[in-house]
Amino acid sequence: MSDSPQQQHQNFETLAIHAGQAADPQTGAVVTPIYQVSTYKQDGVGGLRGGYEYSRSANPTRTALEENLAALEGGARGIAFASGLAAEDCLLRTVLVPGDHVVIPNDAYGGTFRLFSKVAEKWGVQWSVADTSDLAAVRAVLRPNTKVIWVETPSNPLLGITDIAALAQVAREAEALLVVDNTFASPYLQQPLALGADVVVHSTTKYMGGHSDVVGGALVAADATLGEELAYHQNAMGAVAGPFDAWLVMRGVKTLAVRMDRHSENATRVAELLARHPRVTQVYYPGLPEHAGHEIAAKQMKAFGGMVSFRVAGGETAAVEVCNRARLFTLGESLGGVESLIEHPGRMTHASVAGSALEVPADLVRLSVGIESVDDLLADLQQALGA
Repeated sequence: MSDSPQQQHQNFETLAIHAGQAADPQTGAVVTPIYQVSTYKQDGVGGLRGGYEYSRSANPTRTALEENLAALEGGARGIAFASGLAAEDCLLRTVLVPGDHVVIPNDAYGGTFRLFSKVAEKWGVQWSVADTSDLAAVRAVLRPNTKVIWVETPSNPLLGITDIAALAQVAREAEALLVVDNTFASPYLQQPLALGADVVVHSTTKYMGGHSDVVGGALVAADATLGEELAYHQNAMGAVAGPFDAWLVMRGVKTLAVRMDRHSENATRVAELLARHPRVTQVYYPGLPEHAGHEIAAKQMKAFGGMVSFRVAGGETAAVEVCNRARLFTLGESLGGVESLIEHPGRMTHASVAGSALEVPADLVRLSVGIESVDDLLADLQQALGA
């Protein structure tokens, strides 16, 4: 699924609209059709037309999305899944065996932590937690059986930044794979494979889909052989993206670049407001110069994304009150849609990490800043904070 020579010289915005999505040869339709089909007529026994036999193994709509994802991330193979966690599960069971060890970040999506601590651990996978922004901390927990270093950058929900290129070198020295969850940045803002990562993970539910109307996930592998192994395991385990879901993600990807520009612009204004507000004790946004990872983020990201977290004076009760008072920011889980969302991670998306090394501050509020008028968003935050 590598890019054609022509595509290799095209810019991101062009690839987002055209890669994997040639006009339909039969009708000329400029949008990839939804092949809502389970099985395919064969031209004689074993004579597969276009390589399609059963839609768990391959589906033309899903193929188009997978080729598009590979082009956007600069990878050898893209694979679309039913959810981000389905993608993560397939990756772990493809590259690990019982007894292997994984380094996971001290700030990560609660569902990822749950997958390691409650599912993979029962299968015999060992794991250690490290601050992946600190190379010495990562090296300190490496073991002879370490096979994967797992990274989120920016991380969820504290917007931590990891130097992907530097950590890729650590992974190579340890003969481990570097896996980067690129969900918060999207391939428009950040290209982990070009920086040395081996596999990129996405919840395509988020910025890739962009409209809060689809659940999906993806893996993009830098190496074609690993890509084939991942595809084999996906087919064997079955957690594939349905054709309509694949179509919805492709629809969203076409506008990814312009949406991420607006998300980033709005989030910068929101973070600046919060940094000045007397009721806010700390702001987490890599676009702020005072953020610990600002310089690295500026080096490896095109812009700083649409996610902002902050802590509120008055503790957990005050943070929950801010969430409840917001009106334009919708109280809800997930992120990356065109509409702005607000949530309390400790009670919502990250409840599963309570009591662990990944536990988030009780006074933390997380924002997914949408593409509405930023003046309206700022006014809503002002009233929610009680200003």
